Amino acid sequence: MDARLHSVVLRVERKLLTLDLKRNPQGGVLRITEELNGWHNSIVIPTTGLEVFRDTLNEFINFSKILPPEPMTP
Repeated sequence: MDARLHSVVLRVERKLLTLDLKRNPQGGVLRITEELNGWHNSIVIPTTGLEVFRDTLNEFINFSKILPPEPMTP
């Protein structure tokens, strides 16, 4: 059984994202669950990879800041 250490729920546009930091006998994990219209998708990242994940996510954030704006839809 997983022990929940910390949990955060975010709403991003229409998506509900739940981030759960858990510990089990194999170690710690971060489970990121996306919910949209009743569908759920999850990814699980071992805590040993969180810093690499963070650094990579920061690269994407910085890159997204230099993208041209999206066209407006009518």
